[in-house]
Amino acid sequence: MALHRGTRPARDDESGEPSKLALNPFFGEANPAAGMNTAPPRHRLPDGPLPPSTAYRLVHDELMLDGNSRLNLATFVTTWMEPQAGVLMGECRDKNMIDKDEYPRTAELERRCVAMLADLWNAPEPTSTVGCSTTGSSEACMLAGLALKRRWALRNADRYPATARPNLVMGINVQVCWEKFCAFWEVEARQVPMEGGRFHLDPQAAAELCDENTIGVVGILGSTFDGSYEPIAELCAALDDLQERTGLDIPVHVDGASGAMVAPFLDPDLVWDFRLPRVSSINTSGHKYGLVYPGVGWALWRSADALPEELVFRVNYLGGDMPTFALNFSRPGAQVVAQYYTFLRLGRDGYRAVQQASRDVACDLARAVEELGDFRLLTRGDELPVFAFTTGEDVHAYDVFDVARRLREHGWLVPAYTFPANRQDLSVLRVVCRNGFSSDLGELLIEDLRLLLPDLRSQRHPLSHDRPVPTAFHH
Repeated sequence: MALHRGTRPARDDESGEPSKLALNPFFGEANPAAGMNTAPPRHRLPDGPLPPSTAYRLVHDELMLDGNSRLNLATFVTTWMEPQAGVLMGECRDKNMIDKDEYPRTAELERRCVAMLADLWNAPEPTSTVGCSTTGSSEACMLAGLALKRRWALRNADRYPATARPNLVMGINVQVCWEKFCAFWEVEARQVPMEGGRFHLDPQAAAELCDENTIGVVGILGSTFDGSYEPIAELCAALDDLQERTGLDIPVHVDGASGAMVAPFLDPDLVWDFRLPRVSSINTSGHKYGLVYPGVGWALWRSADALPEELVFRVNYLGGDMPTFALNFSRPGAQVVAQYYTFLRLGRDGYRAVQQASRDVACDLARAVEELGDFRLLTRGDELPVFAFTTGEDVHAYDVFDVARRLREHGWLVPAYTFPANRQDLSVLRVVCRNGFSSDLGELLIEDLRLLLPDLRSQRHPLSHDRPVPTAFHH
């Protein structure tokens, strides 16, 4: 969530009064002229109430200036669900997810979702696997990281915190929540840089960064930079070899924010989950390829031993003994209910069909971009339904930032960003294909891109050359 500072209210040059919201005369319930003298202020609470219809119109009209979420090809977050799911969410938005004794059926649906994910991810004992819902993958990653740190601290009680500082090994392509985890909980982040055509973690390089203070290694099943899967099995094999040579037993957490809801259906032979004994925990975003509106995520541990009991709080709340492991407390049960609805509604075959349709759109769209002749593909959408591309070597009149700017004029939100060390020389565009982004919309995107190319080619130089150096993208 963005951190906002209070803004100084704008003032009218003549009156010196704080600026007010523009109030359409038609918003008045009876007298169209009466409301013009009672327009509410922008930056302080109004003195009195407004009719609900007036308040609605004011908020509704201001939100029209937001982008169209369906045309947002930057976000992984679900932007469409069936109307029935929306009805269920509306019926459950007043239920507090933390009140498990007050809302036992909502709590039961959460438990079923954990069991379903445990089975999907090949946990040794799916019915007894430990897991919980969260507000998204960022919270789930924080919880998984805390479990890794506490397990390490218990094993090193004679050294920590006096002489030992924990570290966490990951690729430099990780989502920013992992950097937050390390900053918030005082863990050294050891990051494997990109090299050449490798845009994610290298298993051997990761193993070489491990030592007696390493709490774990994070593998990403679906990098946000280019949509590629990291080689989780190879990572575990490298850590197996490290243990044979040094005795260091380093657990792996799989950040499956997106891929953990894609690979089980489209790549069933890919071994990345609890089939690998070294994988101690997995997270995913229900609100990404789990196909639920934001925000819901999931964190699962291989067994109860992987989640130290001292991290689980047992709260006597509203008449019941309630074990919880979360960074927050109150939140609506609507998203959890929507997740269960989606699991029930689609099943394995339904999820397979939806994810395959998204991958087909991504692959077709990537080929169409390549055929335009001006661009070079880095990935092709054949892992996550996501692909990244950059301008060709002979393109000098414009760059990816010019393309993103011109596409925005047509309503498309396509992110352009630079890669991190050691590939800061590389700037790319990335397209995320989600459920609801159809082949028809893909054709419209290509048509708009094709129409823009003559103007872009006629530029004297990329317009970004006249602006500060762009920074990396952390969506």
